[in-house]
Amino acid sequence: MSGANNGGPAFPRDHAADGHNGMTLRDYFAAKALQGWLASYPTDMGAYRATLGVHIVASFAYSMADAMLEAREV
Repeated sequence: MSGANNGGPAFPRDHAADGHNGMTLRDYFAAKALQGWLASYPTDMGAYRATLGVHIVASFAYSMADAMLEAREV
């Protein structure tokens, strides 16, 4: 999805005057997916760091966020 549908603002507010309206729903979903994923990791994360780079894990979190946004459209 690559952010084509970012879901709009996660917490709508009118702050257009300062140039932003907060985080997008896509960012919020990705943060929640990442939080859940990291909470399931064992306390010794050395093996995970060696096999899964942080960029890959972040990419997976956004893939999950994109799937959640698509599910909302059904």
